[in-house]
Amino acid sequence: MNTPIQKEIVDQLIAGLGIKDFAKATIREVKQVAAQAEKQSGVEFIKMEMGIPGLPAAQVGVDAQVKALNDGIAHSYPDIQGLPALKQEASRFVKAFIGVDIAPEGCVPVCGSMQGTFASFLTCSQADSRRDTVLFIDPGFPVQKMQLQVMGVKYETFDVYDFRGPKLGPKLESYLKSRNICAIVYSNPNNPSWVCLTEEELKEIGRLATQYDAIVMEDLAYFAMDFRQDLSTPFQPPYQPTVARYTDNYMLLISGSKAFSYAGERIGVTCIGDKLFHRHYPDLAARYEGLPFGLVFSTRMLYALSSGTSHSAQYAMAAMLRAATDGEYNFRQEVKVYGDRAHRLKEIFCRHNFHIVYDRDLDQPIADGFYFTIGYPGMTSGQLAHELMYYGVSAISLITTGSHQEGLRVCTSFIEDHQYEQLEKRMALFAENNPVNNQ
Repeated sequence: MNTPIQKEIVDQLIAGLGIKDFAKATIREVKQVAAQAEKQSGVEFIKMEMGIPGLPAAQVGVDAQVKALNDGIAHSYPDIQGLPALKQEASRFVKAFIGVDIAPEGCVPVCGSMQGTFASFLTCSQADSRRDTVLFIDPGFPVQKMQLQVMGVKYETFDVYDFRGPKLGPKLESYLKSRNICAIVYSNPNNPSWVCLTEEELKEIGRLATQYDAIVMEDLAYFAMDFRQDLSTPFQPPYQPTVARYTDNYMLLISGSKAFSYAGERIGVTCIGDKLFHRHYPDLAARYEGLPFGLVFSTRMLYALSSGTSHSAQYAMAAMLRAATDGEYNFRQEVKVYGDRAHRLKEIFCRHNFHIVYDRDLDQPIADGFYFTIGYPGMTSGQLAHELMYYGVSAISLITTGSHQEGLRVCTSFIEDHQYEQLEKRMALFAENNPVNNQ
C-alpha cells in the first residue's frame, strides 16, 4: 500500500519508544515520533498534536515586560499576593468580559493556569477531610489528572458526550450525593472537544455545587473563543458564559497562554469568588493558623510552590488585560484565525469520510476553534492515530483526554497555508487506501 511515509519508519519509531498501544501515547510521545519520522523520511508532517499557540505574543505585553526589566524589576521578589496593578486589571477584565464582580484581592497571579490548577487542587482537597475526591467533566486536559496523581488525590470522571442539557444535572448529582467531591473541574470552551457549556448547563452546575458544597474550578484557557458569537466588546453582553453567576463556590482560571499567545512566560490569574476567598474551613484553619480559603491559596500553597509569579511577566499580563478592557486591544480578533483554520480543516477531513466526533452543542453545530475532534468509520482511536502517521499527520487519541469516544484531537495552532493542499492530497489517498463500506 502506497503511503507518503514508509510504514516501517513509523512502526520502528513507535516500537523503539516502547509504546504498546498508540491510543495511550502521550502528546510528547506522538510529537517525538512525528519529529523523527519527518527527519528520517524527509516528508513534512502536518502537526496537530500539540496545543501550543501558533501566533506572535501580544506586543503590548512584550513592551510592558521589557520596560519592567529595563526599569530593574528583576532584582525584586514579587509580592506573593501579586502585583497590585495586575490584581486591579484582572478584576476589571473579569467585569468587562465575564460580567461578574470579583474583588482585586481574589485575583491572584500564578505561573500559568497549570500552577493555578495545582494550587487549587491542593487547597480544595484539604478544605474538608470528608471531601477527598475531584470530579472531572471530561474530556479534559490530561495533565490535570497527572497533577492529582502527583499529589495522591483521588478523582472521578465522566464523559459529557451523552450527558448534555437536562441529562447533565442528574449525572453530576449521581457523584455529588456521595458528598466526597471537593471540586468539579471542566474547561469552557472544552479542550479537546470544543464543546461550550450553555448558560442553562452552567446554572445547573452552580446549583448543585451550592447544594452539595463543592467548589467549581472553571478552566478558561480558551477565553472567549466561542467564535459563534462576538464576546469581544468590554462591558457589553454577550459575556463569556460562567458558573460564577450561579454559585459562590467558584474559582476562574484565566491564562495568558492562548488568548494573548503569551505561553512562554508562564503567566495567568486565578480569580477566587469573594465569598469563597473569605470562607473559613475548619480543616484549613486548623492546618494553616486560622487563615481563610483565599489566603491559604496564596500565602501557603503558592508560596510553597514558587514564592510568587515571575515579576516582569506580571507587568506584561497587567498591560494586556488593561488594553483589552479599555478597548485598545481586541485579543479575540487576533486569535480568530484558529476558528478559520478549523473550518477549512474540518471540510477537508469530512470530504474524505472522516466525521466530527463531538459535533454539536445541543441544537447548534460545534464552534470552530483551537481544537476539534475527528473519527473514521471502523477505526479505533489507536488505529486511526497510528495510521495517520503513515500519511504525515500527527494527532492525539481522545482516550488520553478522558473521552470514551473513538477518535482524535486535532489542534489548529501550527497549520500553515501551504498545508491545506498537502492535507487534501494525503486524506484523499487515506480514503482510497481505507475504503468505507456504506452499505
